[in-house]
Order: sequence, then structure tokens, then C-alpha cells
Amino acid sequence: MLKKLFLLCGLMMFVATGLQAKTKAEKAGWKIAMQSYTFHMFSVLEAFDKCQELGIKYIEIYPGHKLGEGYGDLSFGPDLDAQTLKKIQREASSRGLKIVGSGVYVSDSKEDWNRFFQMAKALRMDYVTCEPNPDLWDHVEALSKKYGIQVAVHNHPRPSTYWNPDALLQHIQGRAKGIGSCADIGHWNRQGLDEMECLRKLGSRLITFHFKDIAPKRSGEAEQSDVIWGTGCLQLKQILTYLRDMKWKGYLAVEYEANWMNSVPDIRKCLQYFDTLSCEVLQ
Repeated sequence: MLKKLFLLCGLMMFVATGLQAKTKAEKAGWKIAMQSYTFHMFSVLEAFDKCQELGIKYIEIYPGHKLGEGYGDLSFGPDLDAQTLKKIQREASSRGLKIVGSGVYVSDSKEDWNRFFQMAKALRMDYVTCEPNPDLWDHVEALSKKYGIQVAVHNHPRPSTYWNPDALLQHIQGRAKGIGSCADIGHWNRQGLDEMECLRKLGSRLITFHFKDIAPKRSGEAEQSDVIWGTGCLQLKQILTYLRDMKWKGYLAVEYEANWMNSVPDIRKCLQYFDTLSCEVLQ
């Protein structure tokens, strides 16, 4: 009986150790998150379930994402009351998930920005992903400092103000260190920019990523579609090598815009590739 007890305790310790073990990427400070737009055909609660299924621990929720069953027509965003925000936070926590960010947020109203940062603070977010009106930068920077939340500026394609890193750097020059880039490496490539050159320009201003891989550009095709990581044209190994060399730490949010209704198997392949590539780069 005593021997069986020792074996059981040993097994429990082994399991606990396995659950606590970190990957090389996690040890380097690279945290895989989910941009909830990946699951925009489903509710926020369903997105939480899919993250749990994939073993993802962090999520960035886009404003306007329907909350799901039990919440009527409510969508995620700064209009939610404190009680609902707490319920959503508990829903995430019950699945081993932390809400680390929200975006991409756009508004020309100072009051809207105030409420957005108040929501982010209530949920203890690390950053907000956004594309601020250039006239509001002083206000957005003040909110970032007030609430201790980083501002990660996204690079939607032209005519977005921030479609290339030169434009972003021009607008944030001299501003707080907590203001920088949410680097969508796919959008850069689609705009004819070299993603590695963009990253080198941004340097210490890299806060977070919308991480992906895309198909090579082909004549006659309207857009380079998202593909399983490692099968496209983006320089993923070079990107991770650069992040390793600069000792970057932060969130790489999966944004997989393909196979909308059944993307979990594809994303699982992406994550497996990321683990393999990370081990190679960090060896």
C-alpha cells in the first residue's frame, strides 16, 4: 500500500512538473496569444474554448466581437459595464486564459479613448492595439502613462496612416517608451515592404505582433492569403532570430485569416511549426 502511495505521489509530481514546464520560446519571453478576429465567425466564449483546445494562454479581443450565449446581443468593447467585464474575465480565467489586449481600436473621440483605456485597466490588459488619429496622440500618450498600459500601433494597408514603419516612427518620435508597434508582418509584405527591414527600423519600438505567414505573390491574384506557418513567403526564421538577438520579450498574437469555420487544425500546425522553429533558433 505504501509503495503504491509513493508511486502515486511520484506520478502526481511528474504531471505537475510537466504542466509547469516552459517551452524554449516561453523561457525567452515569447508568449503566443490569439487575436480573436481569427474566430470572428464564432462568439468570444467560443473563441475562449478554441484557445483552451489549442493550449493558448493569452488572447487579444477585437472591439465588436459578439460575447455569445447568455449575453444577448452584447459585443466586447468599452460600452460593457463593470459587472459584465468581470464575468467575461472569469470566463477566460476558467479556461486558463488571460485577456492581455484589445484592438485594433480606432476613434476620433477623446471620450471614447478614455472609456477604452478604462476598460483595458479594468481587465488588467498589458497593451491596446490601435491606430490613433494623429491629432489625438498627446491624449493617447497621456492615457497610456496614466493607466500604465502600452500602446501598440497596428499597420493596416494603405490608406492607413501607419501602413509603413517610417510613418509610425515620425508620429511617435520622442514619445514614451510604452508606445510602439503592433507589427502585422503579413500586411507589410502585401504592401511591397520587406518585413525584416521594417522590424530593424522599429527596433525597440516593437511591442507586439499579429503573427502569420502568407502565400507568395502570384500574378492575377487579388491578395496573398494566409497559410500555415512555414509554408508561405514570410521570413519567419529571420524574424525570430532578430527577436532573439535583441532579447525581445512580448506577445505574438496568432491572426489566422483562412479556413474560417474550421481553422483549429491549421492553427495547431502553425503552433507546432513555431515550437520547432523556436527550438532551432534558441538552441
